[in-house]
Amino acid sequence: MDVRLTSEQRQLRDAAAKLADDLGPGSVAELADESRRARLEKAVDATGWRTLRSDGASGVEVAIVAEEFGRGLVDVPFVGPVLADELQRTGTGISVTEATHTADLTNAMAEMPKTDAGGQFRALAITATTADILGTARGAHALATDYAKIREQYGKPIGSYQAVAHMLAEGLALIEGSISVLRHAAWAVDELEPVEAIRAASIAKVYCARAARTVCETAIQVHGGIGNTWECLAHVYLRRALTSSELFGVRLKEIDFGLS
Repeated sequence: MDVRLTSEQRQLRDAAAKLADDLGPGSVAELADESRRARLEKAVDATGWRTLRSDGASGVEVAIVAEEFGRGLVDVPFVGPVLADELQRTGTGISVTEATHTADLTNAMAEMPKTDAGGQFRALAITATTADILGTARGAHALATDYAKIREQYGKPIGSYQAVAHMLAEGLALIEGSISVLRHAAWAVDELEPVEAIRAASIAKVYCARAARTVCETAIQVHGGIGNTWECLAHVYLRRALTSSELFGVRLKEIDFGLS
């Protein structure tokens, strides 16, 4: 497989990132801004990305958008509608119900019905939620890094101290590993047999979920006392990562190799 994104895929990533940056919540207070959410809903709907699979997109393209939406805490449904589109595309005739909210205020997910959809659907579902997890890790790490540059202790930015710098460096290493394992899983959705695609997606999900939890908890720690307050976005990233980990969840005992 070629892990490099094509020019079209890079354009898709940039467009998804811009939408998330422009209309995603920039603070906890903005989560309650219904006018922002309405603009976000309208913008996402206009892109047509919720029917990417019907439009011929690969698992890689779905993962690209899901990752950027996780990074930007996009709080309107995306993964659910994409999976509903996949069910329609494969001829099951099943759709999802209206969007619901879980304990995570940023992860609006459509309620998925019971279905006998094939292995490719499950591989896509696991991969898409894994991409969301990776996005949250990236967002939390960026939040912590930016804070470490401006927060000072003893006359110096806290990021200049080894204890903080090492934690952020470890988080970056975990994110880079997550990118690699997710990219393989996204490629496998369409290029490998369903059993192998599900295995690749499952390994990616376990790895990325573990990594994201560490990165998000580190972000809270870097913020110090305010990291444990409602006003700090760090906890929102952690909540989203934990919620996405449970959607189409995978447990380590289900994987017979590759992780310990």
